Amino acid sequence: MREHRIPLTSEQRRYLKMKRIFDMVVSGMALVVLAIPFLFVAVLQKLSSPNEPVFFRQKRVGQNSHVFYIVKFRTMKSTAPKYSSTGNLQNADSYISKLGRFLRDTSIDELPQLFNVLVGDMSLIGPRPLIRQERSVHFLRRYYGVDQLKPGITGWAQINGRDLLNDYDKVFYDREYLKNVSMAFDAKVFFDSVLKVLGRQDIKEGVTAHHHRNEMRHQQQEQLIQEKKEQCEFTQFQEEAQVLRQQRRAM
Repeated sequence: MREHRIPLTSEQRRYLKMKRIFDMVVSGMALVVLAIPFLFVAVLQKLSSPNEPVFFRQKRVGQNSHVFYIVKFRTMKSTAPKYSSTGNLQNADSYISKLGRFLRDTSIDELPQLFNVLVGDMSLIGPRPLIRQERSVHFLRRYYGVDQLKPGITGWAQINGRDLLNDYDKVFYDREYLKNVSMAFDAKVFFDSVLKVLGRQDIKEGVTAHHHRNEMRHQQQEQLIQEKKEQCEFTQFQEEAQVLRQQRRAM
């Protein structure tokens, strides 16, 4: 397995050490600034669902297969399955609360993960942390060495499809991030993530995300077939035009 792992360069290792300091400073400052908004969301949570907890805690797998508890604002009802990813739920929308829908669409529910960043379980930018049941993605991440990195609040896969990606797509983008991890690349991921959140793009819940992705791919395949057909027709036209020009010159 190790021969397939993508090694970090010495420059990348130095950057990741500096990145940890940056993560601590930014997350600490952000938590101070967001203290009042966090309190406001907590009050709304209790008003809308008095018997439900404000925060959602779940075991996730991080760097070097380290298991930790991720912290998010609760967006789903207590009736939702506890050990299944949202993408595998048949009726995901039925488990999401009204306030939770807004928090998920705006990614506000992810902000408490700043606590995870502050204590060192996560980074601001990196591959998204997985639940332990996502075994195929775990295997592929270890296979390519993606598990060398701390998971992030947002990442390269998040801005290249988010809910519309399957397991292989996610690992493909995780591997691309591992190859290119740097300050410039992290800056690109951060600013693209802001644009994605503001545009509320690629947000689909449950298995409907897979259906939507399959429809998109079918449309892309049809478009590709059409483009190839048009290209063949254009090539044929060029060949016929060339023959006509040669015949006219011969006259």
